[in-house]
Amino acid sequence: MAKVLCVLYDDPIDGYPTTYARDDLPKIDHYPGGQTLPTPKAIDFQPGTMLGSVSGELGLRRYLESNGHTLVVTSDKDGPDSVFEKELVDADIVISQPFWPAYLTPERFAKAKNLKLALTAGIGSDHVDLQSAIDRNVTVAEVTYCNSISVAEHVVMMILGLVRNYLPAHDWARKGGWNIADCVKHSYDLEAMSVGTVAAGRIGLAVLRRLAPFDVKLHYTDRHRLPESVEKELNLTWHATREEMYPHCDVITLNCPLHPETEHMINDETLKLFRRGAYIVNTARGKLCDRDAIARALEDGRLAGYAGDVWFPQPAPADHPWRTMAWNGMTPHMSGTSLTAQTRYAAGTREILECFFEGRPIRDEYLIVQGGGLAGVGAHSYSKGNATGGSEEAARFRKAG
Repeated sequence: MAKVLCVLYDDPIDGYPTTYARDDLPKIDHYPGGQTLPTPKAIDFQPGTMLGSVSGELGLRRYLESNGHTLVVTSDKDGPDSVFEKELVDADIVISQPFWPAYLTPERFAKAKNLKLALTAGIGSDHVDLQSAIDRNVTVAEVTYCNSISVAEHVVMMILGLVRNYLPAHDWARKGGWNIADCVKHSYDLEAMSVGTVAAGRIGLAVLRRLAPFDVKLHYTDRHRLPESVEKELNLTWHATREEMYPHCDVITLNCPLHPETEHMINDETLKLFRRGAYIVNTARGKLCDRDAIARALEDGRLAGYAGDVWFPQPAPADHPWRTMAWNGMTPHMSGTSLTAQTRYAAGTREILECFFEGRPIRDEYLIVQGGGLAGVGAHSYSKGNATGGSEEAARFRKAG
């Protein structure tokens, strides 16, 4: 029997919900492109309820305990005295979320002698050291596509919020004011602006499709160029590099993975390529941007606004400059954990666990690492980088697209 260690974010400060704003969720059976939603044999939760917090337990306790497994759920994940660190020693499976990541570092892998599966309830496994997983024959899986549209919607909301100066105007209303001039002194129309995405995968392409009706000029850069039919349909302009695209855009949205080539790709030097008064929306990973360079660019007017829900580290410290810098629209990491998305990633987690325990193949689109090597979507998305330690086996891996 297995010990499953699940790291989830804390419950709401006023307690775990007993009622919800809606009674049910709209039903879909597949994502754009045809991939089916998660298909576990059963679920033990009501769709639309809070599953991603500690009390929600991803709806897994009844299933796991009825099959003789042990489930440990905690939000305490950081530091040598954390519950996560103590329970990791004999855990067979670790489940974590990008919104509240339990970082599986090489040091933690070395302590986790029994670890067989690192499962991301969501999308993005950059909190898992993939080389350690490969070296130790640990399977890494995630619930691909479960919240891609959720994030894309959040991106569009944040673009409009920045350009239309929504948040400061809302603050005036909340404070009892009616200061029209203060509300509009930083407000513009999105119409006819040029918007570019760094990466046009599931999220980036979904953003482009949702922005097309706003009569904007759409740009993108991606190492995998989109089909000509899609470029014509959306009237897209492709750029070979992100640096080539930046000067053409009023709004840049970051939808690419974090890896050595993209870490701090937005910095003091690359910001010089941006139009004065451009906006950046980052719902991908906080370390794509140099923290202090962003704050400086907002202060000196190079940028007109910055929004996103990804930080480094997560959760962000109280004194993180992105909390208070000018013209920001930051939120905690929540774009991909709407109640709708939670239903999908909880079901996907259950599906992956069922396959793992029953010895059935896990979907290729969910696999990142398996059998001591990259697998499934991981084999498509990652490639070997520079070797370290003088051997190919010790090579680090970098995200390839």
